Formats: sequence, C-alpha cells, structure tokens
Amino acid sequence: MITSQQMRAARALLAIDQKQLAALAGLSLPTIQRMEASGGQVRGVVDTLVKVIRALENEGIELIGDNAPSTGGGRGVRLRENIAGKSNGNVASALFDQAAADSPEG
Repeated sequence: MITSQQMRAARALLAIDQKQLAALAGLSLPTIQRMEASGGQVRGVVDTLVKVIRALENEGIELIGDNAPSTGGGRGVRLRENIAGKSNGNVASALFDQAAADSPEG
C-alpha cells in the first residue's frame, strides 16, 4: 500500500511536517511517527493506512507502486532500483528538461 519512504518523500514534496500530515489524515502525531519509523512497507490498521493515503492524494500526491507506470502529469520523483534492490547510479541526469536538451541551443 505505502512505504515509510513514500510517506516521508510525500511530506517533503508537500513541504509539510508530521503534525500537519496527522491533521490532514485525522490521526494522531504518534501514529504518523510510528508509521514513518517502520522500515519498508507500513503495516497497521487498514483504515489508518487508507486515511494517510487519501490525505496525501487529496493534496496532490500520486503514490506509485513497484514497476507501476505513473498516470498523472506534473513533476515528481521516483527511486530507481537495480536488480539487487539498490539505487542505480547509472541513470541519465535530470539537470535539464528533455525539451531543452533536444533543442538546437540545448
């Protein structure tokens, strides 16, 4: 459903802290803290997980599962992993927009 890493990344994209996420989801701050402290997949009461996911989605976050395409528009961040499950350092640079790189002046 959602990983602790996705929760932290989503908060960073929204520029909100754990207290603000708790308020958006209608949950307590300690609940959000426990969820983010867990490693990997967040486990817990399904209703609680759904509240967090809905709160994030209502704020414009698109959660993307492993190997799932993104159906939304706009900019975002996605962690790319290699077969060993580690971050792959051999990825194209995102320093420039593709359109700028393709232009004759780019």
